[in-house]
Amino acid sequence: MASLMTIGDFSQATRLSAKSLRFYHRVGILEPAEIDPHNGYRLYASGQVADARVIREFRALDLPLDSIREILATADVAGRNALITEHLNRLEERLRVTQHAVASLRGLVDPGSTPPHIEHHSIAALPALVIRERINRDDLGDWYTAARDELLAVDPTDIAGPLGGEWAAELFLDGRGEAVLFLPLRAEAAAREYPGRLRMEVLPAVELAIAVHRGPDETIAETYAALGVYVAEHELGVPGPLRERYLRAATDESPELVTEIGWPIFRTGR
Repeated sequence: MASLMTIGDFSQATRLSAKSLRFYHRVGILEPAEIDPHNGYRLYASGQVADARVIREFRALDLPLDSIREILATADVAGRNALITEHLNRLEERLRVTQHAVASLRGLVDPGSTPPHIEHHSIAALPALVIRERINRDDLGDWYTAARDELLAVDPTDIAGPLGGEWAAELFLDGRGEAVLFLPLRAEAAAREYPGRLRMEVLPAVELAIAVHRGPDETIAETYAALGVYVAEHELGVPGPLRERYLRAATDESPELVTEIGWPIFRTGR
């Protein structure tokens, strides 16, 4: 028979207040093992301490009550652990994004980092294997991953440079616009037929102000901001998509990536 604890003892063991325990009883996520029929006192089984700890820790992280209820309602230990792990992974990702946002905001309050070096480049017309579609901005992450995987599945001997992308201003301004991923092609591969969404195009020549971002993807906005300010202050901007080249991808071992960002400009001299 499980040992029973008064609400006072249970509160001390779990660091949950009596008010919180009454609330969790009322919403049905931690019901007492017994309620004394004479005085209405709540009694908890010692085995409920673990559940109370789960509730306390997740509530400290603002996990919704429905999610906690789902975890506690899963009787299978492996299934419960899988749900907890899933939530922990989401929390870790949110923490990572929050840490980068904090670092970015600290940079605005106390700028100490060196601004990115910006150069002007004349980019020649580029034969490339392209996936080009109009998409919603909210779908950008999933679209990018699928398009990247499709492009990188081609014969590597056909490829003449790193993966790149072009992003229309409308994609960010209106939430829907043209997205392009491309792989430069070797001359001998340009005439081949490719499956699925893959198309061979010649990307037009373009003049770009270029900055290189080195670091996690969460801080790339800082490089974009510096590049945009530079182009505006020098009155160089012209209509056209932003162009990126992905020189080094992030990995599980290192979130650091290297992305070349190009902003379309006109050139006043050579």
